[in-house]
Amino acid sequence: MSDRQLPGDPAPYYEAHVFACVNERPDVHPRGSCKARGGVPLRNYMKVRADEMGLANIRINQAGCLDRCELGPVLVIYPEGIWYAPRSPADIDEILEVHLKQGRRVERLMLQPEQKLPVAD
Repeated sequence: MSDRQLPGDPAPYYEAHVFACVNERPDVHPRGSCKARGGVPLRNYMKVRADEMGLANIRINQAGCLDRCELGPVLVIYPEGIWYAPRSPADIDEILEVHLKQGRRVERLMLQPEQKLPVAD
């Protein structure tokens, strides 16, 4: 049982739930958007790779704006609430293997709550 579950609550339907931002804003928007930064192909790749890896109890969804546009593309994994800023399919592979399969963290890709500026590449 997680910290937020109460006695008698049903078990979670998924072991983990990934929300990958694919929000789109106009090209001239000062905050940019995850879609413009490659969020859609990364989310699509993640869905395919999770299936190939047999991660059957993991749900990968697209999300609208997660309000961290300047750091995008971003994704968040629940129930832990860990945020990542993947830049490539290799980053996605690492998140799938290390976080979702092994239960550890990919620290180099993690976002901190106070982060507002783009991550250095």
